[in-house]
Amino acid sequence: MENISGFKIGFNDESAIVTHYLQNLNTRFEKPFEKDAKRLLGYDVQEDKYVDYVEEDQASYNLFPELFSVPFPAPENPKFTFIDLFAGIGGFRIAMQNAGGKCVYSSEWNVYAQKTYFANYGEMPFGDITKKETKSYIPEQFDILCAGFPCQPFSIAGVSKKNSLGRETGFKDKTQGTLFFDVADIISRHRPKAFYLENVKNLTSHDNGNTFRVIKETLEELDYSLHYQVMDGQTYVPQHRERIMIVGFDKKRYHGKEQFVFPEQHEATRCIREILDPNIDSKYTLSDKLWTYLQNYAEKHRAKGNGFGYGLVNLDGITRTLSARYYKDGSEILIPQGNGKNPRRLSPRECARLMGYPDSFRIDQVSDVQAYRQCGNSVVVPLIAAVSEQIIKTINDYERTIKLGRSKR
Repeated sequence: MENISGFKIGFNDESAIVTHYLQNLNTRFEKPFEKDAKRLLGYDVQEDKYVDYVEEDQASYNLFPELFSVPFPAPENPKFTFIDLFAGIGGFRIAMQNAGGKCVYSSEWNVYAQKTYFANYGEMPFGDITKKETKSYIPEQFDILCAGFPCQPFSIAGVSKKNSLGRETGFKDKTQGTLFFDVADIISRHRPKAFYLENVKNLTSHDNGNTFRVIKETLEELDYSLHYQVMDGQTYVPQHRERIMIVGFDKKRYHGKEQFVFPEQHEATRCIREILDPNIDSKYTLSDKLWTYLQNYAEKHRAKGNGFGYGLVNLDGITRTLSARYYKDGSEILIPQGNGKNPRRLSPRECARLMGYPDSFRIDQVSDVQAYRQCGNSVVVPLIAAVSEQIIKTINDYERTIKLGRSKR
């Protein structure tokens, strides 16, 4: 642990400072990281040089070649910038980079997800975004905030009581103590052109709709116009996975006149057979004991009129929703093998494909258990990409219209 800029931080955040600095080297986005990164790299302020390296390029390209030989580097000539909060393994990042964006800050608290993220993007995400020191490294300006934020249950029951006591409510109070508050706080402080949030479908119905109402009111109080829609990943991958997409545009900039529309949805055009490996390790086949247990469990609930049970997939159809608990028994998505063999789980690589990650994505940096969790917690990459393209198109169309209007004056 080392004191940096008055904060006490651990090794992963030290790595985050250095990798963010090197990935943003020679751009204005290096500034939040420069002082602390140079100190960590052995820069002597009095000598005005690195103690161990003749040139700064050696400190980056020669010392850390793995940062620049990753499967998903930033575009060389980015068209916009974004930050990646609650980043997971970077589904938002791939989507936004494919649209021409450069990530200038990332945050993810899970150390195993950080490891996968680093392997694919050459950048260690910062840790706990609720901490002041973590937020202090966010660049002052960026174009889009992305966050697949967790939905922590929170109650608004105390609002009326605080009103009666004359205490502050609204943005600074209603969401205090939740992770959503931290997202809203960052939006409020940095005022990006737009934000893109993703969450579970039942966010809209949680606590009889009160949770989503508070989220919606909070974002609108920040003077952003909102667009939201529940979308199904099956349009892009062979998986039924419904999630709510929440997109906002700065009303101080666009005045609520942005012409944003979500991409069209359609029935699945891909089937599960397309993502399966023809030669799969036998370790993914269910044991006799587990397969018997799952069948008995399903039968017990069927007798009670319940629908609980395993999901044996039609290979020419789509799967149920992949969950973060898939590593436990794989029961929601089981692949039939025929010839009297027990069904099997998907492999981590197949799960990554089910979420829309290309095979160049490095999913094997962690154990199978952690890889399953990471895929189950991920976003559907091509769905995020389709919405991202619409966000960028909306921003570009509006700014083009403004420029055209000015040129005619």
